[in-house]
Amino acid sequence: MKLSPFYSSLVHFARRLAEVGVDGLVIFNRFYQPDIDVEALEVIRVNLSNSSELLLRLRWLAILSGRVNASLAVTGGIHTHFDAIKALMAGADAVQMVSALLEHGPEYLRTIQEHLAQWLEEHEYESLEQMRGSMNMQNCPNPSAYERANYMQMLQSWSV
Repeated sequence: MKLSPFYSSLVHFARRLAEVGVDGLVIFNRFYQPDIDVEALEVIRVNLSNSSELLLRLRWLAILSGRVNASLAVTGGIHTHFDAIKALMAGADAVQMVSALLEHGPEYLRTIQEHLAQWLEEHEYESLEQMRGSMNMQNCPNPSAYERANYMQMLQSWSV
C-alpha cells in the first residue's frame, strides 16, 4: 500500500495496516504537483523527482524499520546507487526508480547495479541483507537524530 507522509501518527497507522494483513508499505506516494507559468499562462507538466526528495523518506524508513511487521519500499528520490544504499541502510526492502529511468533509460539499472555491487565489495558487505536496516532508528549510533526533538535542538543552536 502506498502511503503519504501526511498522517498524524504514521507509526501507529503503519502498524494497524500490518495487523490487518497489509504485507508491504511504500514510503511515500509522490503527488502530482503542477506548476503555473505566469507569463505563458499555462500549467507546466510535472517535474521529475530528485535526490533531495529522499530525505523525508529516509527518516520514516528508519523509524518504521524494525517496528512494523511489513515489507518497506521507498519511492521518490532514488537517482544514484548512493540513494539506494541510504534507503537500504534505513530499512527499505525495495527501492523504486522512475524519474532516474525516465532521464537515463532502462539501461541505467545496470549502472546502478554495478556501482552498488562495487560499493558493497569495497565496504566488505557480504550481502544487501547484512546492510539492510543498519542505520535504522534501532541500529544507528544516534537514534535521536531521527526524532523531532533533535530538529528543535538544532534550530535552538543555530547561529548566523
